[in-house]
Parts: sequence; structure tokens; C-alpha cells
Amino acid sequence: MQTLRSISGRFLLFFYLSTSLWAVDPGRHISQYAHKAWRIQDGVFSGAPSAITQTADGYLWIGTQNGLFRFDGVRFVPFFPANGQLLSSGIFSLLSGPDGSLWIGTGVNLARLKDGALTNFPDARGRINSIIKDHNGTVWITRSRVRDESGPLCQVVDTRLRCEGKAEGITPPYAGPLVEDSDGNLWIGSANILTRWRTGSSTAFAPPGLKHAENLSGIQALAVTRDGTIWSGTNRTGLGLGLQQMIKDVWKPFVASGLNGEKLEVAALFVDAHNTLWVGTVRQGVYRIREGKAERFSSAEGLSGDSVTAFYEDREGNLWVATTEGIDSFRDVPVLTFSSREGLSSNLAYSVLAARDSTVWIGNHGSLDYFRGDKLNSIRLGKNFPGQRVTSLFEDHTGQLWVGIDNGLYVYEEGRFERVAGGKDGSIGTVIAITEDTDHNVWAEAVGKPTKLVRVQDRKVREELSAPGMPVALSLGADPSGGIWLGLANGGLARYRQNRLETFPVGNTPNPRVSQIIVQTDGSVIGASSAGLVSWRDGNVRTLTTQNGLPCDNVYSLLSDDDDIWLYSQCGLIRVANTELHKWWDDGRAVVTVETFDVFDGARPWSTAFQPHASRSPDGRLWFANETVVQTIDPNHLSANTVPPPVQVEQIVADHRRYAPAPLVSLPPLTRDLEIDYTALSFVVPQKVRFRYKLEGHDRVWQEPGTRRQAFYNDLRPGTYRFRVIACNNDGIWNETGAAFDFRIAPAWFQTNWFLILCVLSGLVLIWAFFRLRMQQMQKLLSARFNERLAERTRMARELHDTFLQTLQGSKLVADDALEQSSDPVHMRRAIEQLSVWLGRAIEEGRAALNSLRTSTTQTNDLAEAFKRATEESRMQGPMEASFSVTGHSKEMHPVVRDEIYRIGYEAIRNSYTHSKGTRLEVGLRYGKDLAVRVSDNGVGIDPTVADQGKNGHFGLQGMRERAARIGGKLTIVSSPTSGTEVTIIVPGGIVFRKTKRDSSR
Repeated sequence: MQTLRSISGRFLLFFYLSTSLWAVDPGRHISQYAHKAWRIQDGVFSGAPSAITQTADGYLWIGTQNGLFRFDGVRFVPFFPANGQLLSSGIFSLLSGPDGSLWIGTGVNLARLKDGALTNFPDARGRINSIIKDHNGTVWITRSRVRDESGPLCQVVDTRLRCEGKAEGITPPYAGPLVEDSDGNLWIGSANILTRWRTGSSTAFAPPGLKHAENLSGIQALAVTRDGTIWSGTNRTGLGLGLQQMIKDVWKPFVASGLNGEKLEVAALFVDAHNTLWVGTVRQGVYRIREGKAERFSSAEGLSGDSVTAFYEDREGNLWVATTEGIDSFRDVPVLTFSSREGLSSNLAYSVLAARDSTVWIGNHGSLDYFRGDKLNSIRLGKNFPGQRVTSLFEDHTGQLWVGIDNGLYVYEEGRFERVAGGKDGSIGTVIAITEDTDHNVWAEAVGKPTKLVRVQDRKVREELSAPGMPVALSLGADPSGGIWLGLANGGLARYRQNRLETFPVGNTPNPRVSQIIVQTDGSVIGASSAGLVSWRDGNVRTLTTQNGLPCDNVYSLLSDDDDIWLYSQCGLIRVANTELHKWWDDGRAVVTVETFDVFDGARPWSTAFQPHASRSPDGRLWFANETVVQTIDPNHLSANTVPPPVQVEQIVADHRRYAPAPLVSLPPLTRDLEIDYTALSFVVPQKVRFRYKLEGHDRVWQEPGTRRQAFYNDLRPGTYRFRVIACNNDGIWNETGAAFDFRIAPAWFQTNWFLILCVLSGLVLIWAFFRLRMQQMQKLLSARFNERLAERTRMARELHDTFLQTLQGSKLVADDALEQSSDPVHMRRAIEQLSVWLGRAIEEGRAALNSLRTSTTQTNDLAEAFKRATEESRMQGPMEASFSVTGHSKEMHPVVRDEIYRIGYEAIRNSYTHSKGTRLEVGLRYGKDLAVRVSDNGVGIDPTVADQGKNGHFGLQGMRERAARIGGKLTIVSSPTSGTEVTIIVPGGIVFRKTKRDSSR
């Protein structure tokens, strides 16, 4: 499995072996570099920085008086090794190795950090002042405060130090700075001697000014330039001291324009990739020396401190300076600034004009500044300068310079300013824009009372145009077909020619100010406005805005070169290729691709009231005035940062617990909140470093966090994941390999496979159990339905037995009686009539049985009336006297229960008439808590066996018992041969009686 370390490893060796191909341009002023300072007083460090280096993984390391710090461009992190600790918190020297190691020189020993493991060298103790690696790859150190006599120079051999001393030709007991020249000689600085040494050869040079510096600080810094010159710096001033150079073994002081090297207290020396010498002083800040010229940068200009301790140049060309007060970085920017620090007469640059002779004129307050070559000069007040403030500038077709000064217009030639004669009132006004038409008339827009457009010919005003006929213009441009164009203050464009004015509104924004226009050779017009880039062609006006890809709409000024349009806008300097503009003109909805140089690239855009806002010099450089300073960019010499940034994953924070990156990080079960901190080691513009990351196993596509350096997850399930992150530098160069690591979230017991299997099995068992339960319910339901059918069939059987069959049986008895006396016609007729009545009754009973399937048998709630009818219908079975008694008040009853009670009583009444042979029948009905029905006779009784088991083929008693059981009633049959038969049915009131509204309200 490819680990984080192996993924990044391919980049590390490349980054270490590649020397800095980019460095701060020595042709610029130090003040023109992008500068940033991190100060101790801001809480960045807890001790003064003293050493800087960059390791192969891309991190910058800062050694301080109080520990070691690691820097990624955004965060300074105190470093504490995982194993062991440094023997001293004071760090005085650092060196990075190609294998990713970091050599650390502390106040008491040498240490080495490799792959997170710290090794302290136990021998050759002392303060380690310098660490270098020679051309053979050998690591050398110098030391002071030595407690033995083995020598001040030591080399690393395996895991020990081998030192060189007096026996090897190195006489000083202590040593400080150490460098190697192109011949492989080591130069060793000590208190009062400079030693050139190599194995078997040693030469000592004694600077004259250090004769009495034995055992005291003397030579503090050494450096070697490409021509072999050895530069030496002491922290003392005077003859033979300060900054000295050794040329062919001879000491020579350095003297430059305005600088005497012997007056410098030197603390550090450094030669950058351009062979420029940087000098760090004890109390005067930084000096840069190149080609015999020196320039200073100190705390007055923003340096963190004036006491410099070290220099370093990283792989992207950034220059780092360590002072006793903090850390500073310097880097080139594409957009340069010229201000009073670089020689302008003041920081009120109103206009800029690049003339055809390569002179760049700058309209300033109190002077007319100009560049010729690399020299900046000024025509100031008192030197034939006729006013206080330069407004607008213009160069006509003859090369003469027209200058607006205060309230007048002048022509500058041969070192003199000639005033243009005014119009009607003798004064032109404050000139804000100038142009020249094809007839060589000079037109000037002048602010005054009133604001007017004037035409000048032969250096005299010939015509004045003002409102309302002529709108106020902010910018002017000549039309190649005659006349002039105006960019209007109240919005839009206008063309004036042959005494006729045409106006062209711009965009949908109310009154977009058109601050500058350019009329191109084909007659088309482009303009800078507060609503975007305005373009006019063939009578059509369009505006390029943020909807078409511009980063912002407010454009202050613009320039055109051979391939691009440059916009000096609110959000920076924007380059738009002409091809992109043509694409947009063909399709107004098209989105253009632009390149933006913002504040991190040196751009400081702002608008100015006077023209020209911008100008292009013959060498291709673009110049912009912003009312305070002048800025310039050279499109032909733009360099890009082509170093892809190394990417590192720094830590994983899972539920507030930190984990170091490893090939496989194991996280505990139920991990919820996961934060992954990553970084990219690009120090040019860390704020522009962009990232993409992807969590394989979770993210389907790459995530775009922009410049954020953390990834967050809170919904990860147990499993193994791979996190990948890539990054690009400030110029969009991507490190596509990036960094990656694997981590695993362990499952909780209820997230394991066996638990899942158990859940599946349990689910199957539950499904099976549910199925079985459902089948049982279905079986019960079917059984209930079958039982219900059977009960209904049984009920029908009872109905047929108790009514229809009884009537049929009575009909049969009548027919049998008629047949026995068939010879008696009268008896026969009476029997047939009786049979007809009985058959009619059978029909009625059959219909009643059918109706009972749909409705209640007893249509009313009066059981007493129903029983009376039953006695009357049964009298033909035998002569019996019937009596009725009703106790209590009638109550509403359930129809089904009422029908069953009726059938039980009806069967008891019929049985008495048919079988009892008695003379008296009593029927009693009692309404109370329960309902009771009693039927008694004084007949012969019922055989006990028949009363208990019923009679074969007869179902009357069985039906009564079934009906009573069905309605939850209690059936009692008491019979004897002497006292007759008594049938009693008692039904609980909760079953038989219905609650009425009246009952419910009680």
C-alpha cells in the first residue's frame, strides 16, 4: 500500500536538488518587493529567531532562542519531537539534507531530525554556530564554548563527530561562520583570524582591525560570490573592520556610493541566486549590494527589526530575513510601484504619459516627474515650473508635450513651458483630458465656470463648447475618420464631428461614468466605466460585466497592447485576450477567461481625475496612475511560479482527539466528527494556494474547498477510507500527486458483520414467526367463519324445527285424522279445512324463517305480546288455560338476543301444549337487573333421560340449550310427573338490554 510518505517522496528529492531558479530581481528597489513581517510582539515566536532553512518536504524551519518552529506559509507551529527532546532550547544554526533530514545546532550540541526521530550527538559538545554540507556531501559544523581541545571544526562521520584543531592547522579554539568556496576550501571565521582550510592545507589571515579581539567576537559572517571573492563581516567598525572583501588573499574594504563598509556592524552575509550580496547589520537593518551600488531597508521601511541574524532563500525565490524582532520575507511582484520612496517628488501622481522617445512623464503635485532609462528626475517649482499641480498630459503628432498645470494649458519644449492663450475670459480652466484630431486640432476638456470643451489651433483657443449643447466629458479620443470621441461623466459615449454631436447610452446601469476611452485604428471604441468594459462598434454598444466573466464591474482605466486589453479595475489589474473579446462581441452572453493581478501581485488600483490614467511605453511596459503612486507591469517579462507545491497532511482530529498521519490510522468505533488538517508548502502567495480533496469510499467527486486547509466529515460509517488532497500554487500549477493516507473506523459491536448476520437471521425468524402467527389467525378466522356458518345452519335448523316442521307435523296429524274417517264427508271436510289453515301457517312460518335471515323475528320490543301470540297459535295443539304475568318495565333489547329468548320461550310454550297433557300454562316475564322468562305447566312432566339428553330425532330441547348458550343465558328445566314442567331462562342485563340516551345521561 502506497503511504503518504512514499507518495510525496518523488517530489522531495526534486525540490531539494533544484536550486532556486527564481529570486528577487536585483534591478528593483527593495521597497518594490512584496514584503511581509511576522513579529515577536504579535505572539508568533517566544524568542528571537536566529536561523532559517527549508527541508525537502517543503516546510520552512525557524530556530529561535526559545525553541524550533515549523512554518507552512500560514501557521507557525512549535516543534516537539515524538521521541526524546533537544538538549537546549536555543537554536543557532540549521541545515536541511536531501534525504529529508534536518540538522539542528543548539547551544550545547548537534542534533538530527529524520522521519520524526530525533538523534542527539553526544560528543563534541559546544554551541553550534554554523552547519554546512560541502560539495562531497559531508556535513561540517563550527562550534564555540568548547569544553575540550579537539578543535572548533568538526565533520559528521556516521553517528559521531570528528573534529579538527591545532594539529590539523586550525589554531583558534572557537569558530563562528563557515563557508565553502568553488575550489572546495573551507573558510572559518573566528575572533581575530580567518582560516582557509582543507585536509592537509591551512592558511590563516588576520584582519588588521582584529588584533586585540582574541577570545572575543570578531568575524561574524562570511560569504562567497561567484567570482571567488570572500566577503567578511565583523560586528565592529573602524579601519579594517565592518564589511571587508578578500580578493586574491588581500583584504580590501568595500566602498560604494554613500556607503563605507568599514562603518557597518555586520551580523550576517548572504549571496542570493542572482549573485547579489545581502548584508545584515547589528543595528542598521539590511543592505543590498550589487555592481558597486548599495541600498538599505530598515525598520523605518517596515523591517521587523534592525538587528539581523540570518538570511535564507527558499526554492521559490523568496528571500527570508531573521531579525531579533521577527521574520521577514521579500518576493518579486509583477506589478511594480513607484512612490516617493523610489524617487517621486510626492505621492500625488495624477497622470502618466509614456512618450515616443521612451520618456515616461508623471504629473505630480509641485513637479513634473519623468523617467529616462532607469533614472527618475523632476521639474520642480522654481525651475521654470509655472504652477503647483500638474493635471493632464498629452503628446501631439510632432512629439511636443502638452501639460495641464493648475488652471492653464501649456506646451513644454526645450526646457520651457509656453502657455496657451485662453478663450473669451482669458482662462481655459483645469484641464482634465487632451486629444488631437486628424486635422491636428488639439481638444481639451477644461473644468471651470462653465466646464467646456475647447479647440486649440496654433496654440490658441479657437472654439469653446459647453453645456447644454456639449455634455461634460471625462476622457477624449480622436476618431481616425475625423472628429473626436468623448467618455461622458453622466454615462455613455458621444462623438463630435462636423459640428454634430451623437450620443450612445451605455448598459443598464444609471449614469455609468466612462473614465477613459481608446479609439482603435478600425474606428471602434473601448472604454473604462463604472459599469464594466464599454465597447462601441458600427453603432452598437455593449458592456462586458461580471455576468461575462469580469471579476468586478468598476473599471478605472484601460490599455491595449498587441494581444490583450488591460483593465485597471477595483479588484486589480485584469488581462483579457483580444480573442476572448472577439468571442464576447460575437455572442453577448459568452463568458470570457481573464487573468487577474490583485493586491498580492502588487496591484493598488484607484481612479484619478486627470488624463491619461494609463499609458504604454515603446518597450511594452504598461503604466498606471492612481492619484497617489505610479504602477507598471511588463507583459513581456512576466515570470510564473512553476514549482508545484509539496502537499502534506498534518494531523487528523477525530472527536477532539489528535492523530498523526500514518500509513493506516485506526479510529475508534462511533467516531462522529472528523477533521483532517492539510497544507501546501508554497510561500510566494500562500493566500492563493487552492486545494482539492477526495475521500475515497465516501466522496464521488473531488471537493473544492478553495483556500481552506481543513476537511470535515461527520457521517462516516465503519470501514476503510483513503483521503487524497492536491494543491496548486499562486500561478495555478497543480501538484497532481499530492498527499494521501488511509484510515479505518472500527465498527461498534452492533455494526459488526456477525451482528448484521444475527440481525438478518433474527429478522428471518421474526418474519417466519409473523407468517406462522398470520396463518394461525387466518385459520382461526376461517374456523370462526365456518363456525359462524355452522351456527347459522344450526339456527336455521332450530327455526325450521320450532316453527315450520312443527306446523308440518300438525298438518300431518290433521291429514292422518281425516284419512282414518275418510268415509265421513263432514269430518273429512272439516279436516281438509283444518289442513288448509295449517299449511297456510306453514307458509307463513317458512317466510318468517327466511325473513329472520335478514331481519329480527320479533319486530317490536314487546316480548309479552309475542308470547301471547305464541299461546294463541299453540292452542290447537291442546286445550290449556294460559296466564301471563309481567314484572318491571319493558326495556330496549338487542334484536338478536330478543329473538333467541323468544324462540326459547316459544319452544317451551309449544312443548307444553303438545306434550304436557296439562290443563294450565303460566308464562312469566320479569324485567330487572337481568331478564327472566318462566314457562310452567301442570302436565305429566318430561322423562329425565329426555330432559338431559334429548329424544332421538327431536331437536327442541337441544335447540333451546344452544340458543341459551349463544346469548350467555342460563337455561333451567325442572320436571316431575306430579308437578309438571318448569322452563326458566335468565339472561344478564348487560347482554340483553341496550343503553338508551336517557340511561347514558344518568
